[in-house]
This record gives sequence, C-alpha cells and structure tokens, in this order.
Amino acid sequence: MRKRLRIILCMIGILLIMADQSKQRKDKEKYPENTHIPYGLYEKYIKRSMDVILSAGALIILSPVMIVIAFLVRVKLGTPVIFMQKRPGKNGKIFDNYKFRTMTDKCDENGKLLSDEIRLTTFGKKLRATSLDELPELINIIKGDMSIVGPRPLMVQYLPRYNSIQAKRHDVLPGFTGLAQVNGRNSISWEEKFEWDIKYVDHITFCGDWKIIFDTVKTVLKKEGINADNDCTMQEFMGSSKYLTEEAK
Repeated sequence: MRKRLRIILCMIGILLIMADQSKQRKDKEKYPENTHIPYGLYEKYIKRSMDVILSAGALIILSPVMIVIAFLVRVKLGTPVIFMQKRPGKNGKIFDNYKFRTMTDKCDENGKLLSDEIRLTTFGKKLRATSLDELPELINIIKGDMSIVGPRPLMVQYLPRYNSIQAKRHDVLPGFTGLAQVNGRNSISWEEKFEWDIKYVDHITFCGDWKIIFDTVKTVLKKEGINADNDCTMQEFMGSSKYLTEEAK
C-alpha cells in the first residue's frame, strides 16, 4: 500500500513539474525577453482588483481624517496642501505622486530653498512619523499609478542610475508600502532596499501582500526606521555607496 502511495505521489510530482515547465515555455513565448512574468494567478488577475477595492474603502473611511490633516497643513504650512512630485512607475512611466505637504518653502537671500532639516517642521515630522502624509497616494492607487504593496516610487533622476538588477523594481507598479518598508524603511542602505524590492518583484503572493500590510501597521505604530542615520530624510541614490541628502523617502 505504501509503495503504491509513493508511486502515485511521484507521478503527481512529475506531472506538476511537467505542467510548470509547460507554463514557463508558454510564458516565454507570450512575454518578450526581459519582461516581467506574473508569479501566479493572484498577481495576474486578483491583485489590481484588491488594490482598487481596499484603497477606495480606505479613502471613504479615512476621508474625515484627511480633511482634518488638510486643514492643519493649510494653517501650519500654507498652500498647496497636496505636494505633487513626478515619480517613475511601472516600466518607468512617469506619474504625479500625491502626498500631504510636510515642508515649508523657506529660501535663502538668493532665492534658493533651504535645507530639508530647516524646512521640515515639527508638524511635518509628525506626519511622516505616522505616514499620514502618504494618505493621498490612495488616489494614485485607484488611478492605477500605484499598488498597495510594491517597491516605493523614488525619484525620476534615479532611473539611469540603476544597474540591470535594480531596474527590475520598475517591472511592477510601485507601492504604498513594501518589503523594504517593513524591513528597515529609511534606516537601511539603498543596496538593502533594492534587495528587498527585487525579492518582492520575483515572488508576489496574496499571503505575502497581506503579511506586508499587517507588518506595515506594526512598523508605523512603533515608528521604526523613519529617518536615515543622521538625516531627517533619506539620502539621494547616486548609483553607488555615495549619497546626498534630499527629500526622497
């Protein structure tokens, strides 16, 4: 009986391997070389629908909070209340990334903006610490610019600085949160961030996304990894281990 069971299990295993190899061959024929191949049915068919439903629901539920934040930003920091910045999304497509404003527009005598440390107010730091400044990104998710989970959208000027591996982070939609955000956020190096991003891109699953979502809530509540060492904001990625400070997180 056991021998027969082993034979049956082996046959099932062989059939599964053959089916997987067949799927990989079909995917290679369907998708051009260097194009991201969806990891499974969830990424291919379910993830986008879940993004729209959850973000729309969150936008409705959190709308009173967003109205209060918008009022406080207007009073404490002025206008515009919503800070819009060009960010690269899937396949490097540029979109307008929405956030609540956290900095002032203070300039020196020559009209040049002062450093981030000076322009980032106490109120702005609190918004960032709680990630409430990122709530307008829910609109980006509904529009299809972003996903709930994915690599964070970074600066446009970084695009030519990525190596071939790092550039894979743009094979999928950028996210409201991601693996890098629950594994150090701004306290880890760019190399470590990109390693987490690529790990996510290569293995997108339903359970994995929900684990990241729950871990994000815990990370925000604990206020972990908000700032890079010795900086109020993350440093600029220069394509190497050399960074410059700027507003990018």
